[in-house]
Amino acid sequence: MLTLPPAMPLFDAVDHLEDGNPTVNQYLANVTLYRVSDAALIYEYAVDWLLEQRFSDNNYKTYRSELTTFLHWTFDVEEVSVSNITRRVLIRYIDYCSQPPAELVAYRNVAQFVVNKEIGERVPNPQWRPFLGKKREGLELPYKITDKALKTKLAILSSFFSYLINEEYTERNPAMMLMKNGRFKSGAQNLVMREDDEEIRAFTELQWSYVVSTAEQLAASDPEQHERTLFLVNLMYGCYLRISEAAARPGFSPAMGQFRRDSKTGVWGFHIPRSKGGKKRTVAVSNQLLKALQRYRRFLGLSPLPAPNEDTPLFIRHRAAGRGRDAGLLNANLGIRQLREQIDKLFELAADAAERDGQAQDAQEMRQMTPHSIRHTGISHDINLNQRPLSHVQADAGHDSIDTTSQYLHTTRVERHESAANKPLDHLADAYGES
Repeated sequence: MLTLPPAMPLFDAVDHLEDGNPTVNQYLANVTLYRVSDAALIYEYAVDWLLEQRFSDNNYKTYRSELTTFLHWTFDVEEVSVSNITRRVLIRYIDYCSQPPAELVAYRNVAQFVVNKEIGERVPNPQWRPFLGKKREGLELPYKITDKALKTKLAILSSFFSYLINEEYTERNPAMMLMKNGRFKSGAQNLVMREDDEEIRAFTELQWSYVVSTAEQLAASDPEQHERTLFLVNLMYGCYLRISEAAARPGFSPAMGQFRRDSKTGVWGFHIPRSKGGKKRTVAVSNQLLKALQRYRRFLGLSPLPAPNEDTPLFIRHRAAGRGRDAGLLNANLGIRQLREQIDKLFELAADAAERDGQAQDAQEMRQMTPHSIRHTGISHDINLNQRPLSHVQADAGHDSIDTTSQYLHTTRVERHESAANKPLDHLADAYGES
């Protein structure tokens, strides 16, 4: 039987994070069943957020440590959903970190996961603890944490809550509220929380044009590799998909049969049987997306449109998987990591194209985008450029509230400034040409 630490480490080193860990999975299953019903969901969000930090080793390690401590407190101590954490509740977390239980304090730094040679798996290190104390002359000192360290914790959590807001998991950021007021207020907080940035990171019309044209050029020059890329971005943009809704996961393999034609109206939709929030929805499919589907299927040697309940995988591998549950299978759906790498590479090439054309600022912004930015872009463009009714976009996006959808109205400063440029101060005077 495995010996586990008193607090469960949740996130392995970045090279192993997406492999999953049986011990962590079992822990999350128990928490979800008996304490916090959406624990597994928030863990998925946390993994996705951490993967965005994978190119900075220091950031990844710092963010991982804070999330682990925070989720231990959330799941095991407070037994509360992250979506229910208010400013007042978060103060209890700060108090907990200021005076943690003695059994959770270690006095030497050790790895969070180690290899168990008996079972041949990476397992939580029984010696690991979430808090690190100090020694003086060989003696263990009482644990203390500075206000500066607590502010760093809040800054990391504020960034995480901002991510959750963008992912439409929650509408509040209690960490930001604590940093705006009282003890943790900081003159430099804007730099940490990026308050003056746009909450919703979406491509501008010009930037998205570079992405699409780059995908089309790739498909033309190397169709075997990139017809799939082109259809992937078209689908994610046209149906506002999260990357997890296009990728294979345990219990979910996207199939062509998700494109369905209503027998009464003749209208096509894309059915999403399982989203991160556990909800299902059917997204209206545009004529252009239907043409993109037909092109992709013709390339695959299929009929132009899918048959009812067709189980052909949506995005198949070009090479057989070398490990995992799909090892040796060529026609298995691609997972989140493979799709993310494909999209990130496309964004990089599109940014390079923009930079060659003298669009240096656009290129810089494009390199900051993530696969989830495609969903934001599709929603934002449909509202602001295509003038679709908010209620229609709300239904297709799967938003619970119209307020969430309304956040996409004129999301960029440029759009706001342009719409304000010609506002008159006196409508009647302007109408009669008075100066």
